[in-house]
Amino acid sequence: MNKMKTMVLAASTAALSLGAVATASADALALATKSGCMACHQVENKVVGPAYKDVAAKYKGQEGAVDMLTQKTIAGGVGNWGQVPMPPKGGRADVSDEDIKTIVAWILSL
Repeated sequence: MNKMKTMVLAASTAALSLGAVATASADALALATKSGCMACHQVENKVVGPAYKDVAAKYKGQEGAVDMLTQKTIAGGVGNWGQVPMPPKGGRADVSDEDIKTIVAWILSL
């Protein structure tokens, strides 16, 4: 009986963890949408800027990637994904640096 309780507890914990991840992902996607990021980027497909899945793949496992990409997003630039410029903060000065970091961390989790 103890094995059964352990298995049920483990399954419940896993389900709750997945629910928290799904909620965090939905919150980050909503934040990216509200912040205007989705006007030029999509999760699966390149639009004006690269697809977020491509960004995640490029920087997968790189130490310090969240901080580096947060700073690049804040500053803007050109040449990393072609010659279309990324304006500072995606052209939205009202987006906080902390929100940008949240969005970048979500992108890298894809």
